[in-house]
Amino acid sequence: MADYDYDLFVIGAGSGGTRASRVAAAHGARVAVAEEYRVGGTCVIRGCVPKKLLIYGAHFAEDLKDAKRFGWQVPDECAFDWPTLRDNVLEEVDRINGAYTQTLENHGVEIIHQRAVVTGPHSVRLADGSEKTAERILVAVGAHPAVPDCPGAEHGITSNEAFHLDAIPKRILIAGAGYIANEFAGIFHQLGAHVTIMNRTQDILRGYDLSIRDRLLQISMMKGLEFKFDATFQQLVKGEDGCLTVHMSNHEPVTVDMVMFATGRVPNTRDLGLEAAGVALDRGAIVVDAQNRSSIDSIFAIGDVTNRIQLTPVAIREGQAFADTFYGNKPTSVDYTNIPSAVFSHPPMAGVGLTESEAKQKLGSIRVYSSDFRPMKNVLAGRNERALYKMVCDGETGRIVGLHMIGPDVPEILQAAAIAVKAGLTKAQFDETVALHPTMAEELVLMK
Repeated sequence: MADYDYDLFVIGAGSGGTRASRVAAAHGARVAVAEEYRVGGTCVIRGCVPKKLLIYGAHFAEDLKDAKRFGWQVPDECAFDWPTLRDNVLEEVDRINGAYTQTLENHGVEIIHQRAVVTGPHSVRLADGSEKTAERILVAVGAHPAVPDCPGAEHGITSNEAFHLDAIPKRILIAGAGYIANEFAGIFHQLGAHVTIMNRTQDILRGYDLSIRDRLLQISMMKGLEFKFDATFQQLVKGEDGCLTVHMSNHEPVTVDMVMFATGRVPNTRDLGLEAAGVALDRGAIVVDAQNRSSIDSIFAIGDVTNRIQLTPVAIREGQAFADTFYGNKPTSVDYTNIPSAVFSHPPMAGVGLTESEAKQKLGSIRVYSSDFRPMKNVLAGRNERALYKMVCDGETGRIVGLHMIGPDVPEILQAAAIAVKAGLTKAQFDETVALHPTMAEELVLMK
């Protein structure tokens, strides 16, 4: 080890890289982390944290309308100031960035604010041309939004730019139908934009339970969001007035003020020196084993840059497992089964385990229980929006193999319920639990 500059060199100070760096240093390793942008990564700087704050801000549009039914004298037209929300969110991002940086420094991690590329099994080159060596290299550079290859694509934005807009557009077309597209569709709609969602297939939120995503589609359309299915880009044309006309297959052209691409994310492996170093890639993602090791014994990878699950908590778990395994004398691997996930749409959805169709294919015999209801707050507010909870069970044992929900606060509810699914509890054990009334969560123990 003494022949190397560091025991561990981490490329990327996002959620996973930060956790791996901090824990490895706490175990006594000499650690450096290179970050070309800002400490905190996608989630903290331009992802889930600022996006969730925008979602909170956008939800006040409905809350203020509902408040009248609860006796609050709210003006018919409430003024909204986008720069106030934007700047306050960015100020919070700055605070968290500082907290992440301080945490690394407090643990003795050397932070190098430069881009680093891999030059060999034990070496990296920094942007200033200097070379650093390490016994192990951990790649945790994350991913970036995909941009379609079509004429005029340079006129669109991605989620990266959405947090810095000068103003909310009056009309926006969002390309894609995954969680990023649906979350920003809700944000822009609540903040006053007319939203069109364009997708190359007829499905939104592939991978989530069909009943739940169908309910979101129904509610979104009732709220006035437009959907263009089976549509692919042909070209974007920018007019003299600055508006964008989107030409697409199977539909008439649509003219909007802004186009946002939310068509997936691409691992940040380009020009990182990985292929020259012999690291195997799968469609741009680093191939790793259960110990996060790549095809080169001394090079590891975690998080969105790998060919696994692109979720921040997963990257954090992988970073912790890597550091504990190689520096804490505590061999650890991540269990990728029953990982809960949520879409912070309007209303939000959440799920864990097998969908109904997956359970049928895997188990054959299943039983499905559900609760389709109007939340108490929606009833008094005069809002017809209904929640749907769905429980998928093994038909032979009653073990809960999937839980899927859409409605107010379901991500908060599912976090606790996911523990029960992970533990292999049964429908009968849920039924034995007394309901906590009146709550929406009580529907979990009352399903028929």
